[in-house]
Amino acid sequence: MIDVKWQDYITADPAIMVGKPIIKGTRITVELIVEKLGYGETVDEILIDYPHLVPEQIYACLRFAAHTVHSKRSRKLVV
Repeated sequence: MIDVKWQDYITADPAIMVGKPIIKGTRITVELIVEKLGYGETVDEILIDYPHLVPEQIYACLRFAAHTVHSKRSRKLVV
């Protein structure tokens, strides 16, 4: 298991990508990475497409997504 603190890799700035959470030092959104993983791309495939990234950044996106979902659990889910 890779121990990654998402706070080390993820940031949000209203001046970059309209404030969406991004990988620090890039314009790559957490949303994009999680979506790619959700559609079945592997970490290795994402790293081929974005060779300037490292695996820890990809895992940080997942950790951030999990943190976000966890922190909003008390809200009612409407589908």
